Amino acid sequence: MEKEPSRVAQQRIDKWLFFTRMAKSRGFAQALIAAGAVRVNGQPCGQASRMVRIGDRIELLLERRDVVLVVRHCGERRGPFEEARSLYNEVNTDIPALRLTPFEQAQRTIRPASFSR
Repeated sequence: MEKEPSRVAQQRIDKWLFFTRMAKSRGFAQALIAAGAVRVNGQPCGQASRMVRIGDRIELLLERRDVVLVVRHCGERRGPFEEARSLYNEVNTDIPALRLTPFEQAQRTIRPASFSR
């Protein structure tokens, strides 16, 4: 039995990142936002309370890769992977995959106090 998508038209970005499993907790999502690692429609996202809507483009700078997502639905809970995956479309930006050395990965690790963009 497939669950009908949420009728919510907008949602806080920290909640949405948590529900999509892009962040392992809302606190981590808030840390990514505070570190400047999240952009919405090309603009830096400065607040975890920023509302996202269906069709918004979310750019994430994660430890191992950069991700560009388009919001398909707003979530109601942090469900299994298949449910989380239905909340967004991943955009193929034709950027070659980053091959970072362990040292480069350590430098890129996002730490809210030291990360700046």
